[in-house]
Amino acid sequence: MTHVRTIILGASHWHVPLCAPAMAEEHDMIGVGDDDVSRVQVQNLANGWGAPVEADWRKLVDLPDVGLAYVFGPHDGMAEKCLALIERGIPFVVEKPLGTSLDELSTVRRAAEAAGVPATVPLVQRGGPTEQWLAKAGRPTYQRTSFIAGPPSRYLENANPWMLDPLRAGGGCLANLGPHFVDMFLRGAGETAVDLDARLSSSLHHQGVEDHASLLLTTPEGREAIVEVGYAFPGSPLKRYCSFTSAGEAGFATVDSDGSATFTAADGTTEVDKINVDSDPLYDPFVRSVARTLEDGFRGLTTLAQLENVMRPIWRAYDDHHGGREHA
Repeated sequence: MTHVRTIILGASHWHVPLCAPAMAEEHDMIGVGDDDVSRVQVQNLANGWGAPVEADWRKLVDLPDVGLAYVFGPHDGMAEKCLALIERGIPFVVEKPLGTSLDELSTVRRAAEAAGVPATVPLVQRGGPTEQWLAKAGRPTYQRTSFIAGPPSRYLENANPWMLDPLRAGGGCLANLGPHFVDMFLRGAGETAVDLDARLSSSLHHQGVEDHASLLLTTPEGREAIVEVGYAFPGSPLKRYCSFTSAGEAGFATVDSDGSATFTAADGTTEVDKINVDSDPLYDPFVRSVARTLEDGFRGLTTLAQLENVMRPIWRAYDDHHGGREHA
């Protein structure tokens, strides 16, 4: 298909460099938006694409014949941007968590469905090496994820300081990292709703957002997942610690931080392999999937309804942590 005229809002987001090469090849990038257009990474994108830079995102949304938009940037402005795109009939890709509450996400989802505007979300672990390996165990009965990223100070260093502001980000490591792994369990189990127990803490770095969170997700039939996420790994070229296990009727699958993967089948035989657990390379194929499926309404990619199922227990964890209905 012809490359569609595409805008990007929130171009200083740390995921944008992971998407930019594929965007340049798959789309006609006609506008770059950011709250601070002086940022080097924003200027470099605009120069590379030959596209204008604009601090007022509304001017980009109002450009003629926009066929696609990517919405990144501070979470507290996402819903407003998405609603403006829906009003103009522009399909969009939006980063999780899409807002700072379940209500904002639900409002956007209902508006997009009513208007027939396609939207999708880069839950890039979908179909990735880790999910594929864990699937060897079959439908998970018991699953465990531990994904501990670098310290919150990295958001000061990569020009996204709003990530440490709970009002702008909505939360910390749970809202940021947790959606990928709640989604992985829901997909594997074939469920849309779970019971929840959760603990959140900011005891390591003492920021306004949590740097560690533990969830226990339970399905109505008793399938369980433990999801642990954090900003507790030191700043390092290693980037993160991660490990995964999944137990199902077919056997037991494991993935470790170095990519070592094992699967022990129900008959006791064991398979060993090495996979890539780095999530950064998964953004390039996602962008290419967006381009490939745009005409079909992003068929096969994450829907806003699926994101809503993922975020429901996550926002509930924040509500429980704050002792009220802050995010509902």
